[in-house]
Amino acid sequence: MKIPFFQQLQSWAGQPVQQVVVATNGPARAGIERVLRHVLAELPEVLATAVVDVASGQLLASYAASREFRPGAVAGPNAEVVRQLGALLADGPPGTPPEALEEVLVTLRSQLHLLRLLPQGQQFLYVAVDCRDTNLGIAREVMRSGLERLNEAPG
Repeated sequence: MKIPFFQQLQSWAGQPVQQVVVATNGPARAGIERVLRHVLAELPEVLATAVVDVASGQLLASYAASREFRPGAVAGPNAEVVRQLGALLADGPPGTPPEALEEVLVTLRSQLHLLRLLPQGQQFLYVAVDCRDTNLGIAREVMRSGLERLNEAPG
């Protein structure tokens, strides 16, 4: 049962934890949710994951393992990093072909944060993991294989 007061109360508490929240509708919804569910199945210890729109910095879908990880708080700044790096690569040195950004890696003492652009470059998949639980190679492979599921037929 949906009770308006409880829905408002939940919004004050912040994003639900340990639950995939999809904030987009339309044909892309199923694919985006499928990608996040794949990440969760392959990296059950993931700290946070999200799909973010590059242009607006808005979350299209997200998951957080605990309240300390707020994908919504880092979505906008991460989108700005992607936009700035994309512009920098597009305006590369004269005489060299422009490069396309594929991935951004932020390495912290105990965490890895990866941003991997989706095929058209309009959104990116964000994954944060603890270095003690997984390594860079595993995280990259899970992201790559998850993005392959983006346009699969449901089933």
